[in-house]
Amino acid sequence: MTSLPRLNLPSTTALKVFEAAARHLTCTGAAEELFLTQSAVSKQIRSLEDCLGVTLFVRINRGLVLTELGQLYLDQIRPVLAALRAASVKIHSQNVSRRTLTLRVTATIGDRWLLPRFGRFAEKYPHINVQFTGFLSRDKQDQIEPDGEFRGGEGSWPGFVSDFLFGRRLVLVAAPNLLQRHGPIEHAQDVLSFPKLLHYQAPLIWNEFCQSLGFDLPQTSSLMRYEFYSTLVRGAVSGLGLAIVPQVWVQEELRRGELLNPLALDYRYRVGYYFLVPERKQHDPALAAMRAWLIEESAKTRQESKETL
Repeated sequence: MTSLPRLNLPSTTALKVFEAAARHLTCTGAAEELFLTQSAVSKQIRSLEDCLGVTLFVRINRGLVLTELGQLYLDQIRPVLAALRAASVKIHSQNVSRRTLTLRVTATIGDRWLLPRFGRFAEKYPHINVQFTGFLSRDKQDQIEPDGEFRGGEGSWPGFVSDFLFGRRLVLVAAPNLLQRHGPIEHAQDVLSFPKLLHYQAPLIWNEFCQSLGFDLPQTSSLMRYEFYSTLVRGAVSGLGLAIVPQVWVQEELRRGELLNPLALDYRYRVGYYFLVPERKQHDPALAAMRAWLIEESAKTRQESKETL
């Protein structure tokens, strides 16, 4: 039995050029449509003819004329090109169609920063459905691995790509009624006589803050510890003590006058808030859109809170 000769398959570029040239019957028309040069169009057609071993066009002064085999080939490949386009459109639409992201977010970031502005993301990317989860389930089991998460830290986590958001600029805040009861803060060392609020995850912040001002915090100082910045800020607003917090968490309280920043005292901390994505997921289109939006929004927040990178 005689085997059929093996032919190299033509490139899709050559097929697209041939189909365009067959519609326009000029290399110029095909070149303009496909953003190619006339010589590139001619080269693709010659390459296709060489691959097939047939003449597809007769060249005339005014343009091109399809040969009989050229017309037959055109009729055969048009459905193929249409199927390729349809398949590409379908895959692209699935890629950008409704996609669910699971994000792990702390209560403070969610309540005080992310959710108040999240409507802008939802409006811009209606096809991306976002689900939020906390850090631990009640039994610490059956945790779904998040697509991305918000964390506080110094910026380096093995296996993750991290984008800095904000939070390194800390400010001293006090409620007006606290200052009325304990007296004004006219000098930096006046803070030593006040009750102080402390976040569990920043146990040395008062020591570091005082040292940055040129004095030490006495070991006998009374510190009230809080697990969440949201409750710590509420304690500060209630006048329970001075607090050192990321300015981003007290923007509204400072604006409304519920908290004051005596002597405009602040401190640049080594720890900030980041958005983390597993390295293997960093090229996911939906996550890329989320990262770009978070970077844009956090830049606005840093500008508002006068925080530098």
